[in-house]
Amino acid sequence: MIRREMLFDRLGWREAFDELSRRKLRSGLTLLGLVFGVGAIVAMQAVGEGSRREALRLVEGLGLNNLVVEASAPTDETALRELRERSLGLTRADAAAALAVVPGAQSSAAEKRLRTDAVASDHAASDAQAVGVTPSFFALSSLEVATGRALEDADERRIAPVAVLGHQAARTLFPEGEAVGQLVKVNHVWLEVVGVLVDRDLSAEAFEGVQLGLETNRVYVPLSTALTRFASPPLQDELDRLLVRLESPEGIEAGARTLSALLRERHAGANDFRLVVPAQLFRQHQQTQRIFRVVMGAIAAVSLLVGGIGIMNIMLANVLERRREIGLLRALGARQEDIVARFLREAAAICAAGAVLGLVFGALLAYAIAALAGWQVAWAPLPVLGAVFACTVVGLGFGVYPARQAAQLDPIAALRTD
Repeated sequence: MIRREMLFDRLGWREAFDELSRRKLRSGLTLLGLVFGVGAIVAMQAVGEGSRREALRLVEGLGLNNLVVEASAPTDETALRELRERSLGLTRADAAAALAVVPGAQSSAAEKRLRTDAVASDHAASDAQAVGVTPSFFALSSLEVATGRALEDADERRIAPVAVLGHQAARTLFPEGEAVGQLVKVNHVWLEVVGVLVDRDLSAEAFEGVQLGLETNRVYVPLSTALTRFASPPLQDELDRLLVRLESPEGIEAGARTLSALLRERHAGANDFRLVVPAQLFRQHQQTQRIFRVVMGAIAAVSLLVGGIGIMNIMLANVLERRREIGLLRALGARQEDIVARFLREAAAICAAGAVLGLVFGALLAYAIAALAGWQVAWAPLPVLGAVFACTVVGLGFGVYPARQAAQLDPIAALRTD
């Protein structure tokens, strides 16, 4: 009994790691497949999860319950004149018709981008874009006010010379003081600042063809003020963008079909608008992410398979090199189960080292990809644990055959090995 206990003490984890450390080059080459496999899974998860969260954040700026209509008039003046003979373009009347016809339509908002030649305060100048909006635009676009107030219906009715500044515009125009209550000049019109928006920290970029992240460097004025106090080209659309919010996401597809048919009828079939469904954009992005995950998962699976084959190779080589040792252990009373456990511990040691190094490699790879491509990185525990579990299963699975081969050696023949 004492001899068996001493034997089991020798068959510990420390000895398994010591055995692998004596063959550093071979063990290191065996680890590469596992490291690359686990690293690919970890990096894929981190980049994919970060991209998903960023896409959701961007789409929430458009509103998952919203339908977005963008004016799409030709730039050629002759073609524009011909188009205007059929259609007036996107107008406030379209917004009223959408609320009346589209099932589940709850509210609407309109936007008109102004030709902005100059934006300045008494302190500085800015390259901000002036935009005319209805008061409901802020709620439908998920824009929050940090200081002051948003535009109100009274401002719209009075054609009031007031403005709400985006975070960046306020910081540029008033670098040292409070913006609310101050005056800014947009082109030739002086406007009183009544509010400043919260910084949403969105970079100006296109998501699935929709420009986002511009609100931080904008000057928002009432739509009536924009259409009355600022000059616009005569053939231009009255509105550049129209938002229609539905009561529930379940009616998005039906609402989009109804709104598209309504606008085509009102515009006499003219193709002068573009309908954007944010919920569909998010689904399309998710589909792209799924394809990315499948491809990266296949690469990771091949890497793990190669790592598993490497483990089997090194374990079989170890069995051949250590036949005398195996025969001696059997002669001292070790059972076949003890020999199997001994070699499986060595396979598990390789798996543990591969998993740890793979996690480190995957994290470094994820942050490198994020830095080079400008993507976001986010972590979820289950995929990371799944990568470690997959590494362990592969390693132990490929280590079973060599372990059984070692256990089935004839002790006498093994002791006679040169």
